[in-house]
Amino acid sequence: MKRHFMVCVSNRGYEASLEIRKIYEVLVDRVAEKHHQIRVIDESGEDYLYPMDYFAPVRLPAETKEKLELTAA
Repeated sequence: MKRHFMVCVSNRGYEASLEIRKIYEVLVDRVAEKHHQIRVIDESGEDYLYPMDYFAPVRLPAETKEKLELTAA
């Protein structure tokens, strides 16, 4: 499965779990998306659901994305 990443733009209520302006790996979860949530691997290293509007898409150069994918593996 292809990995994708988003940048955190808000952490209200989740200050210990999310850092603003940090890029996070996002896992596809169609059920969560129907509830306006997104599944993110957070600071704990585990995946949790967060409000979708706490994240924004980020377009990364191919070389950067490859390096992030290797780091996240």
